Amino acid sequence: MFSRTSRHGIAGATLALWALTACGSSSGGGDDPTTAPTTTRAAKDKGPKCIGEAPADGVHVLRGGGFRLPGGGGVQYTAASADGTSRTATLRDGAAYGSGQQQWTVKPGSRLAVSGHAYTVRQVCSYRVVLEPNDAKDKAALAAAPESMEFAGGAADNALCFTTNRAVLAAAAKSFPAKGQPLSLLDNGGVKQLPSGPSLTVSYVDTAAGAAGLGANCAGVPVAVYKDVRVGDTVEFTQVLFKVTGLTEQAIRLTRTSE
Repeated sequence: MFSRTSRHGIAGATLALWALTACGSSSGGGDDPTTAPTTTRAAKDKGPKCIGEAPADGVHVLRGGGFRLPGGGGVQYTAASADGTSRTATLRDGAAYGSGQQQWTVKPGSRLAVSGHAYTVRQVCSYRVVLEPNDAKDKAALAAAPESMEFAGGAADNALCFTTNRAVLAAAAKSFPAKGQPLSLLDNGGVKQLPSGPSLTVSYVDTAAGAAGLGANCAGVPVAVYKDVRVGDTVEFTQVLFKVTGLTEQAIRLTRTSE
Protein backbone atom coordinates (compact mmCIF):
# COMPACT_ATOMS: atom_id res chain seq x y z
CA MET A 1 0.00 0.00 0.00
CA PHE A 2 1.03 3.62 -0.40
CA SER A 3 1.94 5.82 2.59
CA ARG A 4 0.09 9.05 3.13
CA THR A 5 3.17 11.08 2.37
CA SER A 6 4.15 9.17 -0.72
CA ARG A 7 4.15 11.31 -3.85
CA HIS A 8 4.18 8.49 -6.36
CA GLY A 9 1.26 7.75 -8.70
CA ILE A 10 -0.02 4.46 -9.96
CA ALA A 11 1.54 2.93 -13.09
CA GLY A 12 0.03 0.67 -15.72
CA ALA A 13 0.94 -2.79 -16.98
CA THR A 14 1.47 -4.08 -20.55
CA LEU A 15 -0.66 -4.11 -23.69
CA ALA A 16 -0.21 -4.39 -27.47
CA LEU A 17 1.28 -1.48 -29.41
CA TRP A 18 -0.56 0.57 -31.99
CA ALA A 19 0.64 2.77 -34.83
CA LEU A 20 0.05 6.48 -34.34
CA THR A 21 0.68 9.54 -36.47
CA ALA A 22 -0.24 13.05 -35.37
CA CYS A 23 -0.21 16.62 -36.52
CA GLY A 24 1.55 17.38 -33.23
CA SER A 25 5.16 16.63 -32.44
CA SER A 26 6.51 13.08 -32.10
CA SER A 27 9.20 11.52 -29.96
CA GLY A 28 10.44 7.99 -29.39
CA GLY A 29 9.91 6.06 -26.18
CA GLY A 30 13.17 6.02 -24.27
CA ASP A 31 11.93 4.82 -20.89
CA ASP A 32 13.69 2.18 -18.85
CA PRO A 33 11.88 -0.97 -20.03
CA THR A 34 11.70 -2.29 -16.47
CA THR A 35 10.16 0.83 -14.97
CA ALA A 36 6.65 2.05 -15.64
CA PRO A 37 6.36 5.82 -16.16
CA THR A 38 4.93 8.04 -13.46
CA THR A 39 2.20 10.52 -14.31
CA THR A 40 3.26 14.02 -13.31
CA ARG A 41 1.15 17.09 -12.70
CA ALA A 42 2.69 20.36 -13.75
CA ALA A 43 3.87 22.30 -10.71
CA LYS A 44 2.45 25.53 -12.12
CA ASP A 45 -0.37 24.70 -14.49
CA LYS A 46 -1.49 28.09 -15.79
CA GLY A 47 -4.54 26.71 -17.58
CA PRO A 48 -6.93 27.00 -19.27
CA LYS A 49 -8.59 23.89 -17.87
CA CYS A 50 -9.86 22.79 -21.31
CA ILE A 51 -9.25 23.65 -24.96
CA GLY A 52 -11.66 22.53 -27.68
CA GLU A 53 -15.17 21.05 -27.58
CA ALA A 54 -16.02 17.46 -26.67
CA PRO A 55 -18.47 15.73 -29.07
CA ALA A 56 -21.30 13.73 -27.53
CA ASP A 57 -19.91 10.46 -28.91
CA GLY A 58 -16.28 11.22 -28.13
CA VAL A 59 -13.81 8.83 -26.53
CA HIS A 60 -12.74 10.09 -23.08
CA VAL A 61 -9.15 9.16 -22.23
CA LEU A 62 -8.55 10.12 -18.60
CA ARG A 63 -5.38 11.67 -17.19
CA GLY A 64 -2.78 9.06 -16.34
CA GLY A 65 -4.96 6.24 -17.68
CA GLY A 66 -5.58 4.26 -20.83
CA PHE A 67 -8.44 3.35 -23.16
CA ARG A 68 -8.75 0.26 -25.36
CA LEU A 69 -9.86 1.10 -28.90
CA PRO A 70 -11.48 -0.93 -31.71
CA GLY A 71 -9.02 -2.90 -33.80
CA GLY A 72 -6.79 -3.94 -30.91
CA GLY A 73 -5.16 -0.58 -30.27
CA GLY A 74 -5.14 1.70 -27.28
CA VAL A 75 -4.07 5.10 -26.05
CA GLN A 76 -2.88 6.62 -22.77
CA TYR A 77 -2.92 10.23 -21.58
CA THR A 78 0.39 10.51 -19.75
CA ALA A 79 1.13 14.22 -19.28
CA ALA A 80 -0.16 17.72 -19.96
CA SER A 81 1.16 21.24 -20.47
CA ALA A 82 -0.55 24.64 -20.42
CA ASP A 83 0.82 28.17 -20.77
CA GLY A 84 -2.21 30.28 -19.92
CA THR A 85 -3.66 30.41 -23.44
CA SER A 86 -3.14 26.94 -24.91
CA ARG A 87 -2.96 23.34 -23.73
CA THR A 88 -1.33 20.20 -25.10
CA ALA A 89 -1.35 16.56 -24.05
CA THR A 90 1.21 13.78 -24.26
CA LEU A 91 -0.31 10.53 -25.53
CA ARG A 92 1.39 7.14 -25.39
CA ASP A 93 0.59 4.15 -27.56
CA GLY A 94 -1.17 1.19 -25.94
CA ALA A 95 -3.89 1.20 -23.30
CA ALA A 96 -1.37 0.41 -20.55
CA TYR A 97 2.35 0.80 -20.03
CA GLY A 98 4.77 -1.36 -21.99
CA SER A 99 8.46 -1.03 -22.79
CA GLY A 100 9.44 0.55 -26.09
CA GLN A 101 6.29 2.60 -26.50
CA GLN A 102 6.35 5.90 -28.32
CA GLN A 103 4.63 9.11 -27.27
CA TRP A 104 3.29 12.18 -29.04
CA THR A 105 2.34 15.72 -28.11
CA VAL A 106 -1.10 16.66 -29.45
CA LYS A 107 -3.60 19.52 -29.37
CA PRO A 108 -7.21 19.91 -30.55
CA GLY A 109 -7.30 19.19 -34.27
CA SER A 110 -4.42 16.70 -34.24
CA ARG A 111 -5.19 13.57 -36.27
CA LEU A 112 -4.18 10.10 -35.10
CA ALA A 113 -3.96 6.80 -36.95
CA VAL A 114 -4.39 4.01 -34.41
CA SER A 115 -3.92 0.50 -35.81
CA GLY A 116 -5.28 1.76 -39.11
CA HIS A 117 -8.21 3.58 -37.50
CA ALA A 118 -8.39 7.39 -37.77
CA TYR A 119 -9.20 9.69 -34.85
CA THR A 120 -9.16 13.45 -34.32
CA VAL A 121 -8.30 15.10 -31.01
CA ARG A 122 -11.29 17.31 -30.22
CA GLN A 123 -10.59 18.45 -26.66
CA VAL A 124 -7.62 18.56 -24.30
CA CYS A 125 -8.30 19.16 -20.60
CA SER A 126 -6.17 18.89 -17.49
CA TYR A 127 -8.15 15.76 -16.57
CA ARG A 128 -9.00 14.19 -19.98
CA VAL A 129 -8.42 14.07 -23.72
CA VAL A 130 -11.42 13.52 -26.01
CA LEU A 131 -10.94 11.74 -29.33
CA GLU A 132 -13.50 11.47 -32.12
CA PRO A 133 -13.48 8.44 -34.48
CA ASN A 134 -13.42 9.60 -38.10
CA ASP A 135 -14.98 6.43 -39.48
CA ALA A 136 -18.67 5.61 -38.96
CA LYS A 137 -17.82 1.94 -38.37
CA ASP A 138 -15.51 2.83 -35.49
CA LYS A 139 -18.17 5.11 -33.99
CA ALA A 140 -20.67 2.26 -34.21
CA ALA A 141 -18.24 -0.22 -32.63
CA LEU A 142 -17.60 2.06 -29.68
CA ALA A 143 -21.31 2.76 -29.22
CA ALA A 144 -22.42 -0.88 -29.55
CA ALA A 145 -24.55 -2.31 -26.75
CA PRO A 146 -22.80 -5.01 -24.67
CA GLU A 147 -24.14 -8.53 -24.49
CA SER A 148 -24.57 -8.11 -20.75
CA MET A 149 -24.57 -5.23 -18.28
CA GLU A 150 -23.01 -7.48 -15.64
CA PHE A 151 -19.29 -7.23 -14.92
CA ALA A 152 -17.39 -10.50 -15.31
CA GLY A 153 -13.83 -9.37 -14.59
CA GLY A 154 -10.81 -8.62 -16.78
CA ALA A 155 -10.88 -8.18 -20.56
CA ALA A 156 -14.42 -9.61 -20.69
CA ASP A 157 -15.56 -6.19 -19.47
CA ASN A 158 -14.09 -4.22 -22.38
CA ALA A 159 -17.56 -3.42 -23.75
CA LEU A 160 -18.50 -1.88 -20.38
CA CYS A 161 -15.25 -0.08 -19.60
CA PHE A 162 -14.25 1.25 -23.05
CA THR A 163 -17.45 2.44 -24.64
CA THR A 164 -19.50 5.45 -25.72
CA ASN A 165 -22.77 3.52 -25.36
CA ARG A 166 -25.24 5.83 -23.61
CA ALA A 167 -27.03 3.06 -21.68
CA VAL A 168 -23.74 1.76 -20.24
CA LEU A 169 -22.58 5.25 -19.27
CA ALA A 170 -25.97 6.06 -17.73
CA ALA A 171 -25.86 2.90 -15.63
CA ALA A 172 -22.34 3.73 -14.45
CA ALA A 173 -23.37 7.30 -13.60
CA LYS A 174 -26.10 5.96 -11.31
CA SER A 175 -23.39 4.33 -9.20
CA PHE A 176 -22.38 7.79 -8.01
CA PRO A 177 -24.21 10.32 -5.81
CA ALA A 178 -26.46 12.82 -7.59
CA LYS A 179 -25.19 16.15 -8.89
CA GLY A 180 -24.14 18.40 -6.02
CA GLN A 181 -23.79 15.50 -3.60
CA PRO A 182 -20.51 14.35 -2.04
CA LEU A 183 -18.56 11.14 -2.52
CA SER A 184 -15.95 10.24 0.10
CA LEU A 185 -13.14 7.81 -0.73
CA LEU A 186 -11.21 6.47 2.24
CA ASP A 187 -7.43 6.58 2.40
CA ASN A 188 -7.04 3.05 3.74
CA GLY A 189 -5.49 1.27 0.78
CA GLY A 190 -8.84 -0.35 0.04
CA VAL A 191 -10.82 -0.36 -3.17
CA LYS A 192 -14.28 1.08 -3.74
CA GLN A 193 -15.83 -1.20 -6.36
CA LEU A 194 -18.72 0.40 -8.21
CA PRO A 195 -21.46 -2.00 -9.38
CA SER A 196 -21.55 -0.47 -12.89
CA GLY A 197 -18.19 1.19 -13.32
CA PRO A 198 -14.52 1.21 -12.37
CA SER A 199 -12.92 0.43 -9.02
CA LEU A 200 -11.57 3.53 -7.28
CA THR A 201 -8.53 3.67 -5.01
CA VAL A 202 -6.93 6.44 -2.97
CA SER A 203 -3.16 5.93 -3.15
CA TYR A 204 -2.20 8.61 -0.62
CA VAL A 205 -3.34 11.76 1.16
CA ASP A 206 -0.74 14.34 2.18
CA THR A 207 -2.57 16.99 4.18
CA ALA A 208 0.63 18.97 4.81
CA ALA A 209 1.14 19.42 1.06
CA GLY A 210 -2.60 19.63 0.37
CA ALA A 211 -2.40 16.90 -2.25
CA ALA A 212 -3.64 13.36 -2.82
CA GLY A 213 -3.47 10.51 -5.32
CA LEU A 214 -6.58 8.94 -6.82
CA GLY A 215 -6.85 6.15 -9.38
CA ALA A 216 -9.40 4.00 -11.19
CA ASN A 217 -9.17 0.58 -12.84
CA CYS A 218 -11.53 -1.19 -15.24
CA ALA A 219 -11.14 -4.43 -17.21
CA GLY A 220 -7.61 -4.81 -15.89
CA VAL A 221 -6.49 -1.40 -17.18
CA PRO A 222 -5.63 1.68 -15.09
CA VAL A 223 -8.18 4.03 -16.66
CA ALA A 224 -7.22 7.07 -14.56
CA VAL A 225 -4.28 8.06 -12.37
CA TYR A 226 -4.82 11.50 -10.85
CA LYS A 227 -1.57 12.28 -9.10
CA ASP A 228 -1.28 15.29 -6.79
CA VAL A 229 -4.92 16.35 -6.99
CA ARG A 230 -5.81 19.34 -4.84
CA VAL A 231 -8.97 21.01 -3.58
CA GLY A 232 -10.65 22.67 -6.57
CA ASP A 233 -9.30 20.24 -9.15
CA THR A 234 -11.62 18.40 -11.55
CA VAL A 235 -11.52 14.63 -12.02
CA GLU A 236 -13.68 12.35 -14.17
CA PHE A 237 -14.91 8.75 -14.00
CA THR A 238 -17.17 7.13 -16.66
CA GLN A 239 -17.87 10.60 -18.11
CA VAL A 240 -19.08 11.93 -14.75
CA LEU A 241 -17.28 15.03 -13.46
CA PHE A 242 -16.32 15.73 -9.86
CA LYS A 243 -14.56 18.54 -8.04
CA VAL A 244 -12.16 17.77 -5.21
CA THR A 245 -13.75 19.56 -2.26
CA GLY A 246 -11.87 18.20 0.74
CA LEU A 247 -8.76 16.34 1.89
CA THR A 248 -8.30 14.84 5.34
CA GLU A 249 -5.92 12.25 6.70
CA GLN A 250 -8.72 9.72 6.33
CA ALA A 251 -10.30 10.52 2.99
CA ILE A 252 -10.68 12.46 -0.25
CA ARG A 253 -14.03 14.19 -0.64
CA LEU A 254 -15.40 14.72 -4.15
CA THR A 255 -18.55 16.60 -5.16
CA ARG A 256 -20.33 15.64 -8.36
CA THR A 257 -20.59 18.59 -10.76
CA SER A 258 -22.22 17.01 -13.83
CA GLU A 259 -25.53 15.25 -14.43
